[in-house]
Amino acid sequence: MPKVVVFGSVAFDSIKTPFGSAEKILGGSATYASVAASFFSKPGIVSIVGSDFPEEEMDFLKQKGIDLQGLEIAQGKTFFWKGEYGFDINSAKTIQVDMNVLGNFKPQMPEEYRKADFLLLGASNPATQLDLIKQMEKKPKLVIADTRDYYIERQKEEVLKVVKESDICLMNDSEARMLFNTPNLMQAAKEILKLDSDLAIIKKGEHGALLCTEKGAFAAPAYPLENVVDPTGCGDCFAGALIGFLAKEGKVDEDTMRKAIMYGSTVASFNAEGMGLERLRTLKMQEIEKRFNGFKEIVRF
Repeated sequence: MPKVVVFGSVAFDSIKTPFGSAEKILGGSATYASVAASFFSKPGIVSIVGSDFPEEEMDFLKQKGIDLQGLEIAQGKTFFWKGEYGFDINSAKTIQVDMNVLGNFKPQMPEEYRKADFLLLGASNPATQLDLIKQMEKKPKLVIADTRDYYIERQKEEVLKVVKESDICLMNDSEARMLFNTPNLMQAAKEILKLDSDLAIIKKGEHGALLCTEKGAFAAPAYPLENVVDPTGCGDCFAGALIGFLAKEGKVDEDTMRKAIMYGSTVASFNAEGMGLERLRTLKMQEIEKRFNGFKEIVRF
C-alpha cells in the first residue's frame, strides 16, 4: 500500500529552453511528483496513459518503487504538452496541448489508495480534486492540492473550495495574487489561513518558497544553481519531495514542515539541471543529503 497517493498527469513533453531541447520525453505532474516523493516514501499514481506509452517507462516508474495500480491504460494516445522557455526561466510558453486519453478521464482510486494518510492532488479541474478528496476512506493526515491560473481565472469559487477542503493549497506567487486580488504575498497567505488552513505555502520559483502559519513565517531560498537546463516539473518535484518527506516522518508539525520545504527545494534544484526527468533518473539519496546540508549552511547566520 502506498504511503502517498499522487494524482495528476503522466505525459509526453516536447521542451525547448535556451540551454537545450528534447522531443516527446516522459513528463506530467504526477510523474515528476511521484519520482520526487519516491526518495522518501512509497508513492502510488492515480492517472491515465494511452496504449502508446512505452513499457520501458513503466519499468522506470516501477524501479523507483512507485505503485501503478491507479495508473489506467486506455486505447489512444497519452497526454502531450509542448512548451518553450525564454531567458525568463520561470514561465513557459505553451505551444501545443493534446489532451488525448486524459480528456475524458474520470479518476477512481483503488481501494488500497483510499486508506493512505497523505494525498497530493496535481493542478487540475477543482471539481475532480474535490471528488478525489471525497473518495478517501478516512480523512488523511495531509491533503496538498496544486492549482494554476487557468482554473483561478475560470473557476475561482471552486478553487476557493479546494483551498478550504485541502490542508495546503500550493500556488505560486502570481496565482496567489490573482486568487486573492492582492499584490502582497503575506496578505494572500493570511487569506489562505482564513480558509481553514493551518499552513500556507507559496512557491516563488527561482526565489524559493514562503511558509506562513498563524504564528509567523519561514522563507526558504532556492538553491543557487550555475547550470539551469530545464525548469519543467520543478514545482511538482517540490510538492512530491515535500509530501514524501512528511509521509516518511509521519507528522505534520511546523518544524517538520520547514525541513520538508528544504528537501522539496533540494530535489527541485536537481531536477532543473537536466532536460525533463534526465537528472532525477540518476539522482542518489546521498546527493540529496549533501545538497540539503549545503542548504543549511546557506541560510545559517
